[in-house]
Amino acid sequence: MDPFGRHIDYLRVSVTDRCNERCLYCMPKGYKGWAERADHLTADEIVRIVEQSTTLGFRKFRLTGGEPLVRKDIVEIARRIWELPGVQTLGLSTNGVLLKNLAVPLKQAGVRSVNISLDALDPEIYRKLTGGRLEDALEGIGAAAAAGFEVVKLNCVLLRGLNDDQIVPLANFGATLGMPVRFIELMPLAPGGPVDDRHFMSVNDAMARLAEHTPLEPAPDKPHGHGPARYYLFRGAHVGFIGSVTCADFCTTCNKLRLTADGKLRPCLGRHGEIDLMPALRGDSAEIAAAIEDAIANKPENHSFAEDFEVQRPMTAIGG
Repeated sequence: MDPFGRHIDYLRVSVTDRCNERCLYCMPKGYKGWAERADHLTADEIVRIVEQSTTLGFRKFRLTGGEPLVRKDIVEIARRIWELPGVQTLGLSTNGVLLKNLAVPLKQAGVRSVNISLDALDPEIYRKLTGGRLEDALEGIGAAAAAGFEVVKLNCVLLRGLNDDQIVPLANFGATLGMPVRFIELMPLAPGGPVDDRHFMSVNDAMARLAEHTPLEPAPDKPHGHGPARYYLFRGAHVGFIGSVTCADFCTTCNKLRLTADGKLRPCLGRHGEIDLMPALRGDSAEIAAAIEDAIANKPENHSFAEDFEVQRPMTAIGG
């Protein structure tokens, strides 16, 4: 339990800050943080941290990055985490580009849910936003659907003037595939990049855009997951809205910590505080558990995105 009565049982584990795309809202131009150190946490270190977190009541885990699938040992990491006693759910966040060949091995390793970034269905807009090929992402989405994960969700970061004309096509695409689409407000986590406040679009504006085409109805339930999205029905399918900046009560039910690829525990995405786990990793298991408890005890009540938040580390370095 954190100081505000929230039960913290969800750990998002960034296995790398490397990525095979260059999304404008995530990775600043020229970022090469990984070049400043020998490597990230090893698979053994990641599993050791997750194992200790389960002794403190953590039950939900998600592998993130950067792009987690660029790690050659990602299937091994997933399998070893899933085999730990106490792990109830294991998810993965990815851009989908490498899923074509990894979806089945990841499913067999224990991954139960996959969130795939998809910011546009127009190939040129997709390329402009990510530097990648839409065709590769769509192949990954198809592979995820065929692999039989419990749920596959599509994530779109709202960018006014860049992909706001993609909102309706994306919602229709998700409805056709039976995949929930979540629209996410832009967070100020890419310092010095080409995306800034001019491109901010609220979830309310996105909802209004969709409602012009098909009325939205509050969903009586929500798809499998542990995040803050609020769900509605669009053409009978779920669409979610993550108002990380404009929703006043966004942090009320936050139940997560983040583990960065370089071994820091971050109690809040929108605050700068971090706890370095590397000294604890050189000690015994009790030191790791104590560091995790320290992170929980230092979890703030709210983020500070609306308070002239100054970025010190970009999203790719923190973990999605």
